[in-house]
Amino acid sequence: MKIDRLIGILSVLLQKEKVTAPELAARFEVSRRTINRDIEDLCKAGIPIFTSQGAGGGISIMDGYKMDRTILSSKDMQMIMAGLRSLDSVSGSHYYGQLMEKLKAGSSDFVSGNESILIDLSSWNKASLSPKIELIQDAIELGKILKFQYYAPSGNTEREIEPYFLIFKWSNWYVYGYCLLRNDYRMFKLNRMTDMVHAGSFEKRSAVPIPDLSNEKLFPPKAKVKAVFEASMKWHLVEEFGIESFTEMPNGKLLFEHEYADDEGLLSWMLSCKETVTVLEPESIREELFRITSEIAEKYGGLKE
Repeated sequence: MKIDRLIGILSVLLQKEKVTAPELAARFEVSRRTINRDIEDLCKAGIPIFTSQGAGGGISIMDGYKMDRTILSSKDMQMIMAGLRSLDSVSGSHYYGQLMEKLKAGSSDFVSGNESILIDLSSWNKASLSPKIELIQDAIELGKILKFQYYAPSGNTEREIEPYFLIFKWSNWYVYGYCLLRNDYRMFKLNRMTDMVHAGSFEKRSAVPIPDLSNEKLFPPKAKVKAVFEASMKWHLVEEFGIESFTEMPNGKLLFEHEYADDEGLLSWMLSCKETVTVLEPESIREELFRITSEIAEKYGGLKE
C-alpha cells in the first residue's frame, strides 16, 4: 500500500543522512518515477525534504526534524506498549517501565487504559535471569566478550563468546554469539550459564549470520515415534503437538505418530507420561524404556525389604 511505503521512506530518511532515489526504488521494489512522486507527496504533507543533484547528491531530511507521533495509530501504540511491558517483565532495572511512562505522557490520545495484550517473558528463575539479561545486553552494546561456565548433557565447560543476539524462544532465553572455544556461532541457554562476567573487548565481525530459529534447523528430525495413549491424555497431545498429531481408535485410545529429534528428549517425555502411553515404534526406544524402568523398579523395590 502507498501509505505503508510513504511511512517506510520517511523512516529511512530519519535514519540516514542521505539516500538516492535508485536506492529507495530498489528497497521498496518500485520505479524511480514512483519514488519521485512519493517524495512530492511527503513534501506536500509538510515534511522538510531536500534533494540535490550531481556527485554526492541525493534525498535528505532537514536536520533536527522529528517524526510527529500522530503518524502512529492507536493500534500501533498498543503494540509498542505490549512489547515494552513484555521486556519489563525480565528487566532488573525497570528501564522499560520508565520508557513506557515517557510514551504515555505525550500520547494520551493514542494509548488507552485498556491493556488488551499482556505478555510476561519472565520465568521461575527471574531472580537469577534478570541480571544475566542485563549483563548480556551491555556486552552486546559495548562489544564485550562474555566468559561463563556452561552446563550441558555432555558436561560443563568454560566458554568465551562474542555475543550478538539475545533470544527468547520455547519459553526460555538464549544468547547467540561466536564461541571462541568451538570457533563457530553457537546458541547458549541462559539457565545453564553461571559465573558470567565481561572478559575484554572484541571487534564485531562483519556479516554476522542471523540465527535460524526454525525447529527444522535446530532440531532436525531423526526418526518417527509411534505410540498409543490413553484417552485421558488427549489434552496433553493437543497442547504439545496439535490436534493433527493423533487419530482416535475405535476403543477410544489415541494413536500418536510424530517425528523426534533425539532419543534423550523422547525418552524423558515418554517417561513423564508414565502408564498412559505404550510405545510401538521404534524398537530401540521400547528397549531403552524397558531398561530404564527395570532399573527404577529394582532400585525402589529393594526399599520394601
